[in-house]
Amino acid sequence: MRTRDDRTVQVSTALALVFGLSLAVCLPDAADAQAPPKPVIQETLEIGDEPGRISTEEVVIADGPYARQVVFFRSNEAPGTLVIHTSERFAYLVQGNNRALRYGIGVGREGFQWSGLVRVSRKAEWPDWRPPPEMIARQPYLPRFMAGGPGNPMGARALYLGSTVFRIHGTNQPETIGHAISSGCFRLANGDVIDLYARVPLGTKVVVRQGPSL
Repeated sequence: MRTRDDRTVQVSTALALVFGLSLAVCLPDAADAQAPPKPVIQETLEIGDEPGRISTEEVVIADGPYARQVVFFRSNEAPGTLVIHTSERFAYLVQGNNRALRYGIGVGREGFQWSGLVRVSRKAEWPDWRPPPEMIARQPYLPRFMAGGPGNPMGARALYLGSTVFRIHGTNQPETIGHAISSGCFRLANGDVIDLYARVPLGTKVVVRQGPSL
Protein backbone atom coordinates (compact mmCIF):
# COMPACT_ATOMS: atom_id res chain seq x y z
CA MET A 1 0.00 0.00 0.00
CA ARG A 2 1.27 3.43 -0.90
CA THR A 3 1.69 5.84 1.96
CA ARG A 4 0.71 9.51 1.89
CA ASP A 5 4.39 10.42 1.70
CA ASP A 6 4.83 8.25 -1.44
CA ARG A 7 1.88 9.96 -3.16
CA THR A 8 3.23 13.39 -2.20
CA VAL A 9 6.62 12.57 -3.75
CA GLN A 10 4.97 11.34 -6.98
CA VAL A 11 2.80 14.45 -7.31
CA SER A 12 5.76 16.73 -6.66
CA THR A 13 7.83 14.90 -9.26
CA ALA A 14 5.06 15.17 -11.88
CA LEU A 15 4.58 18.88 -11.23
CA ALA A 16 8.31 19.47 -11.53
CA LEU A 17 8.38 17.62 -14.87
CA VAL A 18 5.43 19.62 -16.28
CA PHE A 19 6.95 22.92 -15.13
CA GLY A 20 10.30 21.97 -16.67
CA LEU A 21 8.70 21.15 -20.02
CA SER A 22 6.73 24.42 -20.03
CA LEU A 23 9.85 26.42 -19.28
CA ALA A 24 11.75 24.64 -22.06
CA VAL A 25 9.03 25.60 -24.56
CA CYS A 26 9.17 29.30 -23.58
CA LEU A 27 12.93 29.66 -23.64
CA PRO A 28 14.78 29.92 -27.00
CA ASP A 29 16.97 27.08 -28.06
CA ALA A 30 20.64 27.78 -27.30
CA ALA A 31 21.62 27.33 -30.96
CA ASP A 32 18.85 29.71 -32.07
CA ALA A 33 19.87 32.29 -29.50
CA GLN A 34 23.44 32.33 -30.82
CA ALA A 35 22.50 32.39 -34.52
CA PRO A 36 22.92 35.82 -36.15
CA PRO A 37 19.71 37.50 -37.38
CA LYS A 38 18.94 37.02 -41.05
CA PRO A 39 19.53 40.15 -43.13
CA VAL A 40 16.46 41.92 -44.47
CA ILE A 41 16.70 42.23 -48.25
CA GLN A 42 14.91 45.31 -49.51
CA GLU A 43 15.22 46.00 -53.25
CA THR A 44 13.37 49.30 -53.22
CA LEU A 45 14.75 51.66 -50.60
CA GLU A 46 12.35 54.24 -49.25
CA ILE A 47 14.87 57.06 -49.29
CA GLY A 48 13.56 60.36 -50.56
CA ASP A 49 15.60 63.21 -52.00
CA GLU A 50 17.32 65.22 -49.31
CA PRO A 51 17.41 68.95 -50.07
CA GLY A 52 20.31 70.64 -48.30
CA ARG A 53 22.49 67.56 -47.98
CA ILE A 54 26.03 68.33 -49.15
CA SER A 55 27.96 66.10 -51.54
CA THR A 56 30.94 67.45 -53.47
CA GLU A 57 31.51 67.09 -57.18
CA GLU A 58 34.56 64.89 -56.54
CA VAL A 59 32.44 61.99 -55.26
CA VAL A 60 32.73 58.92 -57.50
CA ILE A 61 32.03 55.22 -57.11
CA ALA A 62 35.63 54.01 -56.93
CA ASP A 63 35.24 50.32 -56.09
CA GLY A 64 32.89 47.44 -56.81
CA PRO A 65 30.61 46.72 -59.76
CA TYR A 66 29.25 50.28 -59.95
CA ALA A 67 32.63 51.89 -60.47
CA ARG A 68 33.06 53.60 -63.86
CA GLN A 69 34.90 51.23 -66.22
CA VAL A 70 35.26 50.07 -69.81
CA VAL A 71 33.49 46.74 -70.36
CA PHE A 72 32.66 44.32 -73.16
CA PHE A 73 29.31 45.37 -74.61
CA ARG A 74 27.82 43.86 -77.74
CA SER A 75 25.37 46.25 -79.40
CA ASN A 76 24.09 47.34 -82.78
CA GLU A 77 23.89 50.93 -81.57
CA ALA A 78 26.30 53.48 -83.02
CA PRO A 79 29.23 54.75 -80.95
CA GLY A 80 28.13 57.64 -78.77
CA THR A 81 24.72 56.13 -78.02
CA LEU A 82 23.80 55.93 -74.36
CA VAL A 83 22.06 52.68 -73.40
CA ILE A 84 20.46 52.46 -69.97
CA HIS A 85 19.61 49.06 -68.50
CA THR A 86 17.22 49.66 -65.63
CA SER A 87 17.31 46.08 -64.33
CA GLU A 88 21.12 46.00 -64.32
CA ARG A 89 21.52 49.47 -62.73
CA PHE A 90 24.02 50.47 -65.43
CA ALA A 91 24.31 53.10 -68.16
CA TYR A 92 26.51 52.18 -71.14
CA LEU A 93 28.09 54.78 -73.38
CA VAL A 94 28.79 52.81 -76.56
CA GLN A 95 32.40 53.10 -77.75
CA GLY A 96 32.40 50.71 -80.73
CA ASN A 97 34.38 47.48 -81.18
CA ASN A 98 32.05 45.78 -78.67
CA ARG A 99 33.14 48.08 -75.87
CA ALA A 100 31.29 50.60 -73.72
CA LEU A 101 32.04 52.91 -70.84
CA ARG A 102 29.82 51.70 -68.01
CA TYR A 103 28.46 53.80 -65.15
CA GLY A 104 26.61 52.62 -62.06
CA ILE A 105 23.25 54.33 -61.69
CA GLY A 106 20.23 54.61 -59.42
CA VAL A 107 16.89 54.03 -61.13
CA GLY A 108 13.16 54.49 -60.61
CA ARG A 109 11.53 52.50 -57.85
CA GLU A 110 8.75 50.01 -58.58
CA GLY A 111 5.94 51.70 -60.45
CA PHE A 112 8.19 54.48 -61.75
CA GLN A 113 10.38 52.55 -64.20
CA TRP A 114 9.99 53.12 -67.90
CA SER A 115 11.58 52.31 -71.25
CA GLY A 116 11.81 54.04 -74.59
CA LEU A 117 13.92 56.00 -77.05
CA VAL A 118 14.71 59.66 -76.36
CA ARG A 119 17.44 62.19 -77.07
CA VAL A 120 19.34 64.58 -74.85
CA SER A 121 17.40 67.81 -75.29
CA ARG A 122 19.16 70.01 -72.76
CA LYS A 123 22.25 70.06 -70.53
CA ALA A 124 22.80 72.00 -67.33
CA GLU A 125 25.61 72.45 -64.81
CA TRP A 126 24.51 72.55 -61.17
CA PRO A 127 20.86 72.62 -62.31
CA ASP A 128 18.01 74.19 -60.38
CA TRP A 129 15.43 71.79 -59.00
CA ARG A 130 11.71 72.22 -59.60
CA PRO A 131 9.89 69.07 -58.45
CA PRO A 132 7.06 68.32 -60.91
CA PRO A 133 3.45 68.54 -59.65
CA GLU A 134 3.18 64.76 -59.49
CA MET A 135 6.10 64.62 -57.05
CA ILE A 136 4.72 67.50 -54.98
CA ALA A 137 1.40 65.65 -54.70
CA ARG A 138 3.22 62.59 -53.31
CA GLN A 139 5.66 64.54 -51.13
CA PRO A 140 4.04 67.90 -50.26
CA TYR A 141 6.88 68.79 -47.89
CA LEU A 142 9.33 69.23 -50.80
CA PRO A 143 10.36 72.76 -51.81
CA ARG A 144 8.77 74.16 -54.97
CA PHE A 145 12.14 75.47 -56.13
CA MET A 146 15.77 75.04 -55.11
CA ALA A 147 18.68 76.82 -56.77
CA GLY A 148 21.50 74.67 -58.09
CA GLY A 149 24.43 73.94 -55.82
CA PRO A 150 26.12 71.28 -53.69
CA GLY A 151 23.02 70.83 -51.50
CA ASN A 152 20.67 70.33 -54.46
CA PRO A 153 19.30 66.78 -55.01
CA MET A 154 19.91 67.20 -58.77
CA GLY A 155 23.64 67.13 -58.16
CA ALA A 156 26.41 68.60 -60.28
CA ARG A 157 25.05 68.03 -63.79
CA ALA A 158 21.81 67.11 -65.58
CA LEU A 159 20.97 65.72 -69.00
CA TYR A 160 17.31 66.31 -69.88
CA LEU A 161 15.62 63.53 -71.85
CA GLY A 162 13.46 64.71 -74.74
CA SER A 163 10.19 66.34 -73.71
CA THR A 164 9.77 64.07 -70.67
CA VAL A 165 10.13 65.12 -67.02
CA PHE A 166 12.95 62.61 -66.63
CA ARG A 167 16.64 63.39 -66.44
CA ILE A 168 20.03 61.83 -65.97
CA HIS A 169 21.54 63.77 -63.11
CA GLY A 170 23.91 63.74 -60.18
CA THR A 171 22.94 63.14 -56.59
CA ASN A 172 23.82 64.25 -53.09
CA GLN A 173 23.17 60.65 -51.99
CA PRO A 174 25.91 58.57 -53.70
CA GLU A 175 25.09 55.61 -51.44
CA THR A 176 21.86 55.13 -53.41
CA ILE A 177 23.69 54.19 -56.63
CA GLY A 178 22.68 50.67 -57.62
CA HIS A 179 19.24 50.91 -56.01
CA ALA A 180 15.71 51.56 -57.25
CA ILE A 181 14.58 54.64 -55.35
CA SER A 182 13.86 57.55 -57.69
CA SER A 183 10.67 58.80 -59.32
CA GLY A 184 11.90 57.75 -62.77
CA CYS A 185 15.10 59.74 -63.21
CA PHE A 186 18.53 58.14 -63.47
CA ARG A 187 21.13 59.31 -60.97
CA LEU A 188 24.91 59.01 -60.93
CA ALA A 189 27.50 60.01 -58.36
CA ASN A 190 28.53 63.62 -59.01
CA GLY A 191 32.00 62.74 -60.26
CA ASP A 192 30.54 60.23 -62.70
CA VAL A 193 27.80 62.49 -64.04
CA ILE A 194 30.41 65.21 -64.67
CA ASP A 195 32.42 62.71 -66.71
CA LEU A 196 29.34 61.59 -68.66
CA TYR A 197 28.21 65.20 -69.20
CA ALA A 198 31.49 66.03 -70.93
CA ARG A 199 31.18 63.03 -73.27
CA VAL A 200 27.51 63.39 -74.28
CA PRO A 201 26.50 66.25 -76.64
CA LEU A 202 23.01 67.58 -77.26
CA GLY A 203 20.97 65.30 -79.48
CA THR A 204 22.62 62.12 -78.19
CA LYS A 205 20.40 59.06 -78.63
CA VAL A 206 19.39 57.49 -75.32
CA VAL A 207 17.92 53.97 -75.26
CA VAL A 208 16.20 53.03 -72.00
CA ARG A 209 15.61 49.30 -71.52
CA GLN A 210 14.19 47.41 -68.55
CA GLY A 211 15.35 43.96 -69.65
CA PRO A 212 18.95 42.74 -69.34
CA SER A 213 19.41 41.91 -73.03
CA LEU A 214 19.41 43.99 -76.20
